[in-house]
Amino acid sequence: MFRFATRGAAVQRTLFQRTMATSQTPMEDVMRAKINETLTPTALEIFNDSHLHAHHKAMQGSTSRETHFRVYITSDAFKSKMQPARHRMVYTLLKDELAAEGGIHALQLRTRTVEEEEKAKAKESA
Repeated sequence: MFRFATRGAAVQRTLFQRTMATSQTPMEDVMRAKINETLTPTALEIFNDSHLHAHHKAMQGSTSRETHFRVYITSDAFKSKMQPARHRMVYTLLKDELAAEGGIHALQLRTRTVEEEEKAKAKESA
């Protein structure tokens, strides 16, 4: 079973609060830090698509500009796991950001192993 190397809740809150005070993209920064620390990806791309959804009814009144993300992760932590299990790993990792007021509203994931990413790139170039 996969186990997350997690920090204490107080340390995570402090990291989030410090990032919120100093960054233009605090949610993305926290996501990147947690994913890098836990999954040690060989590739990580985070796209903030919030501006594409700002007009949605659910977003009315929201002051957050970081609510909708596409995240592409390539990591060997995903070896021998099916997509649902991989996605659960990421959702568990980002559970605080998903639950926070003004936090992540939508998360689109592409999770691949290094081998899967190499095969995909080879297929694209063929």
